[in-house]
Amino acid sequence: MPKNQFQRMMFALITVVITVHAYVFYSLYVINGGMFMELTGEKSVLAAIGRLGGVFVFGSPVPIWAVVLIEFACAYMLEVLVGSPLSFRLASKVFDMRTTNPVIFETAIICATVGIMCPAMSFIAAFLYYDYQAGFNMWTLLANWLKLVCFNFPFAFFSQLFFIQPFVRTVFRLIFVRKKECESCGQ
Repeated sequence: MPKNQFQRMMFALITVVITVHAYVFYSLYVINGGMFMELTGEKSVLAAIGRLGGVFVFGSPVPIWAVVLIEFACAYMLEVLVGSPLSFRLASKVFDMRTTNPVIFETAIICATVGIMCPAMSFIAAFLYYDYQAGFNMWTLLANWLKLVCFNFPFAFFSQLFFIQPFVRTVFRLIFVRKKECESCGQ
């Protein structure tokens, strides 16, 4: 759908802004929320995170907004440099873009992107949120990574395929098709 490098960067930006917020919510509230509340005795996840002083990144507590920024920077760089170009190439190896129904081709790109980004971002998360105060063990890091992939992959697949990407494509069309129509009108 994006036609040039600027549009690809904007498409990735819109995708990552929405995706990072969804995954931070999913990770903090759905996966770890019960543990946070149990550790602190608080009745809400937000209060529990506040009592803990934030979310531990590299063994130090940081506020949730910092977690969002850290994950945004990692996800955007990974999406632009690896995820998007590689997923297009993988989809192009299976389907011919010129003869395949656009919905099928876009679905192949989404599936390939999830297959690349989910394990990569899960590894980054396992590294960032590792309990460094207990000491570092490579096997524990790999086990945490595998656990995160198992938690994140179903969420990533279904949210990207059915919610996030259709929404991003709609927003993208509204921004860039309207701009193109205005340019052709002479405005």
